[in-house]
Amino acid sequence: MKILGICASPRGSKSATLKLVEKVLEGAKAAGAEVELVDVCKLNIEYCNACQVCFQTGTCVHKDDFQGLYDKIMAADGMVWGSPNYFHSVTAQMKTLIDRMADAIHCQLFVGKYCCSVATGGNNFDQVTTYLGALLLNYGAFVSGSVGARMAGGPAALPDAEKKAFDLGKALAGDILSKRDYIEQREMQEENRKYFQNLVKMNKDNWEHEYEFWNRLNWN
Repeated sequence: MKILGICASPRGSKSATLKLVEKVLEGAKAAGAEVELVDVCKLNIEYCNACQVCFQTGTCVHKDDFQGLYDKIMAADGMVWGSPNYFHSVTAQMKTLIDRMADAIHCQLFVGKYCCSVATGGNNFDQVTTYLGALLLNYGAFVSGSVGARMAGGPAALPDAEKKAFDLGKALAGDILSKRDYIEQREMQEENRKYFQNLVKMNKDNWEHEYEFWNRLNWN
């Protein structure tokens, strides 16, 4: 059972978001998972240029650190994604990673994975955890939950969130082991699956890789 933590805070070791990601991983490790942490801000990931070559070939034109991280994402059974709230959204580093993963959403490549999210913010972290939860669900994953810290709440805000993050990590590992079925999420996933299948069919002449991918699955 492999669980990958992805942190997108540029504050390095001083990051409160990093501490929450680490606590999720600690909880998952206590439940028997093999864990790994990746600091996205230390990687060289170029902007998506919307060339759609990945739709055609399954490979990005950029030669940077994205592919190595993407391989880890694909190999993981579960993940925790973390970002501070920067002006009502994730950091630029997180968004750059997300924008490079259009092929993953078209092919619903997170099916079978379980994920969660963490965030910090001055007065509001929910905007980020809600966004990341919806994103991970749209990639095809089940979402085990989220944790955030409202830093304007004072010195106790982060320690309280860390405790919840540790418990979330244990719950994430438990979901993977039990293959928990979130019925409402599964219904949304099935709708997404049909939508993206139809989208790929409409573009089959240009999106050869993605069309072949769904063909191999017999469109199921």
